[in-house]
Amino acid sequence: MSAEVELARVVTEVPYSAGVRERQRKPFSLRWNVIVPWTLVTVAVLTIVSGGLPGADVVALAETTGPVLIFVIAMTIVAELASAAGVFSVVAERLAVWGRGRRVLLWVFVLAMITLSTAFMSLDTTAVLITPVIVVLARHVGVSPLPYALATVWLANTASLFLPVSNLTNLLAADALGGTPLGFLAEFWAPALAAVLITVVALTLIHRRSLAGRYELAGTTAIPDRRLLIIAAVVVAVLLPMLVSGVPVALVAGVAALVLVAVFAFRRRSVLTLRLIPWQTMGIAASLFVIVEAIHVQGYDTVLGTAVGQGQGVLDLLRIAGIGALGANAVNNLPAYLSLSAFADTPLRLGALLIGVNLAPLISPWGSLATLLWHHRLTAMSVEISWRRFAVLGLGLSLVLVPVTTLALWLG
Repeated sequence: MSAEVELARVVTEVPYSAGVRERQRKPFSLRWNVIVPWTLVTVAVLTIVSGGLPGADVVALAETTGPVLIFVIAMTIVAELASAAGVFSVVAERLAVWGRGRRVLLWVFVLAMITLSTAFMSLDTTAVLITPVIVVLARHVGVSPLPYALATVWLANTASLFLPVSNLTNLLAADALGGTPLGFLAEFWAPALAAVLITVVALTLIHRRSLAGRYELAGTTAIPDRRLLIIAAVVVAVLLPMLVSGVPVALVAGVAALVLVAVFAFRRRSVLTLRLIPWQTMGIAASLFVIVEAIHVQGYDTVLGTAVGQGQGVLDLLRIAGIGALGANAVNNLPAYLSLSAFADTPLRLGALLIGVNLAPLISPWGSLATLLWHHRLTAMSVEISWRRFAVLGLGLSLVLVPVTTLALWLG
């Protein structure tokens, strides 16, 4: 029995004002999460077969986005196997001890952990590695995991403007700027800090009632294979700093995944199934990349040049940030960035575009890979959400976040 299943025994059902709730899995039904991926995959395949995206452009797209998808797959495998080994249970129990029974103090620790993870290890890493930690943590102390779940996905997006490694769009932008990580931070620290502060205030106000009071610690989780736990913990501990070492993140994550797969092949072979790979998430992401690139190759996005305009005044910056936000929520933040980056020809305009595509994909389920991965982890742990309420809350935050951070960029 896995650590998460064992800890699930102490979960308590708590009403949640954000419209998110925890429940048992439903029987299979043909819902949006089945229809949308297959529709996108079909459209993408037809686009390639019909020549809408020529072969040379398919190869170029694969060279650009392939490492991204490899990184996401590898990190998901690492998260699944580390979870099976009990790593997240141990981390969650340690955080619970540091919280000293006070919900508000535990909340501070969780928000700090999510922010630092996103800034130094990327929003996708946060979605994959931190989501199971906070769910197990909440179950361990007997509170609803859902406020912590929303905090994870919001900060995974809104804290992703600090460093190049924080977001894959940042890596592309950093190449265009030709600067160092510290130079990137010096350029965008003001909107990055404003985004985190606004998000923390919003989350705390939304969940203020559930943060009052105290919690009691449950007993520690039994770990059936402590050697496997130690090996998995070492792999994760080595992986995290390597993600900011300058070595390609796809290579780092891929090696970590292969090491864990090899270890599990000897010690717990039954865990190694094809379900470790997030097929649905990869299908949505790859299909969106193909469709958006085809639109670009066919010249249908020339209207974007007129839409985003020119100039570096605050209204000009707000214009490109707003269009970036709309694009990210419509088709995912990475293809939105690739489509609009040609019109962001100065550091200020590039910063405004990053504000839109990094901070604002909080409305649609596919706004960022991090959101898709976050939902994949929640579903794997039997936590379901209301996408309608998620979109309403995300829209409210985005309407504040984009103009305020754009102003901070302009003033900075």
